[in-house]
Amino acid sequence: MSKNLTSRSEDYSKWYNELVVKADLAENSAVRGCMVIKPYGYAIWEKMQAELDRMFKETGHQNAYFPLFVPKSLFEAEEKNAEGFAKECAVVTHYRLQNDPDKPGKLRVDPEAKLEEELVVRPTSEAIIWNTYKGWIQSYRDLPLLINQWANVVRWEMRTRLFLRTAEFLWQEGHTAHETRQEALTEAELMNNVYAEFAENFMAMPVIKGLKTESERFAGAEETFCIEAMMQDGKALQAGTSHFLGQNFAKAFDVKFANKEGKQDYVWATSWGVSTRLMGALIMTHSDDKGLVLPPNLAPNQVVIVPIYKSNEQLDEISQVANDIMKDLRAQGVTVKFDNRTTFRPGAKFAKHELQGVPLRIAIGPKDLENGTVELARRDTLTKQIVTMDTLTSTITSLMSEIQDALFQKALNFRDTHISEANTFEEFKHILETKSGFVSAHWDGTTETEDRIKELTKATIRLIPMNNIQEAGVCVLTGKPSKERVLFAKAY
Repeated sequence: MSKNLTSRSEDYSKWYNELVVKADLAENSAVRGCMVIKPYGYAIWEKMQAELDRMFKETGHQNAYFPLFVPKSLFEAEEKNAEGFAKECAVVTHYRLQNDPDKPGKLRVDPEAKLEEELVVRPTSEAIIWNTYKGWIQSYRDLPLLINQWANVVRWEMRTRLFLRTAEFLWQEGHTAHETRQEALTEAELMNNVYAEFAENFMAMPVIKGLKTESERFAGAEETFCIEAMMQDGKALQAGTSHFLGQNFAKAFDVKFANKEGKQDYVWATSWGVSTRLMGALIMTHSDDKGLVLPPNLAPNQVVIVPIYKSNEQLDEISQVANDIMKDLRAQGVTVKFDNRTTFRPGAKFAKHELQGVPLRIAIGPKDLENGTVELARRDTLTKQIVTMDTLTSTITSLMSEIQDALFQKALNFRDTHISEANTFEEFKHILETKSGFVSAHWDGTTETEDRIKELTKATIRLIPMNNIQEAGVCVLTGKPSKERVLFAKAY
C-alpha cells in the first residue's frame, strides 16, 4: 500500500497530498476548497485538542461558544480587521429557497427573503466577541476575562491544500480582556509560549519564537507573536500566532470599564489561535516515503498488535496473550489496538499501520507463544527486536519517551542545519536556491524592502526572533544600517 507513495525527493507536494489521502486522514469534499476529515485524522486532531485544552485551562482560560454569523456592521467596526479579511469573506444575503418556476425540480433564492442586514460567515471572531464583551465588562472586577472557543471558520481561499489551506477549517481562538497594557502583552506572550511548549513536547516539532513584522501582523493587532517551524522540504510553516490587540477592538466596540480610581477606561485585548494546519505541520515534520510517522504523544494508537496464525485455534491462543498485553499496557497509560481482523493478511496490516504511523507494532505468532517472546517493530527507525513477554510492558513504556525524544532531536538537527547566514544578496539568493531553510540576514526595517525581497525571491520575513542578538550590520538588499538579523524563508 505505501509502495504507491510518490517519494519526497521526487515531488514533495505530491507526496504530501497522496499521504494525507492514503493514510485516511482527510479527503476533498463536494464543496470546492473544503475537506472531510476522516476518523483517523480526526482522532489525531482530538489528541491535539485535548492537550491544548488542558494547557489553556491550566493557565486560567474557560471555553465558550459564539455565533458563526457576524452582522456586516459589526464586522466593519474595526477597520483594519475588516480590510484584512474582506477578500476572504463568505456573505449570507438570503434566508430561504423556493421552487424555481422556470426549472421544475430546481430551487432558487427567494427574492422576498433578503436579509435586512447581510451576515459575514466568521473568518475570525473578534467582532462578534467584542460586541458581546461590552455587556460582560463593567468594572476592573470583571477583569481579566480569559475566554477560548473551539470552532470552525471560513476564509474563502482560491488555492487550497488539505489541512494547510482550506476554505473552512477547525481551530481554537482565544480572546482575552485586561486591565492594563502590560497584562495584555504578558498574556499574548504567555500563550505563544504555550503553543511552543505544545509543538515541542507533543508534536516533537522544534519551533522558533518571535515577532512578526508590521506587514505580516494580524489585521488590527499592534504586535503579533508567533512560532515558526521548518518542514522537511526546507519551507517554513507558521504554526501558531498570538496577538496583542492594544485597545483597538475595545474602542471600536466601546468596551470600557471602571478602573480602581473610578474612572472609565478602555480594556486591553489579545487574541490567539492554532488550527488544523498543525496536522499538516505534523505530517511534514516527521513522515517518510513509507507514510506517516507519529510521535507517541499524539498517536491515536501508540501500539498495534498483529496476530500471525494459520488456524482459529492459534488465533484464540494469541488473542488470550494479546488481551493480557493490552491490559498491562493500558494500565500504564499506553493506547493499544489489537488488529484481529480476519479479512486481511498480516502483511496488509503491517503496511496499513506503517502507512498510518503507529509508533510501535507487536507481531505474535505460534512460535512466539512457545518462546514467550514477541517481535517489536519501531515505526520511526523501521528496526525490529525480539522482546520477552515479561519485559514487554517496561520496554514499551521506555520506548514511548525514547521515540518521542528521537523524533524531536531529528527534526531539531534538520532545522538547525538549515539556518544559514547571508551578508550579501547574492548569498541570500544562493541559499534559497540550493539549500533552502531559514536565512538569517540584516534588514533595514522598511516594508518596501521586505516587499521587494519577496518579489525577487518569494521569501518572506518569517519572524524577528525573541531575545534577538543586537548587532550592527547593513541590510542584505539595500545596504542601509540594520541593528539585528531577522529570519527569512519561503513558506507555506
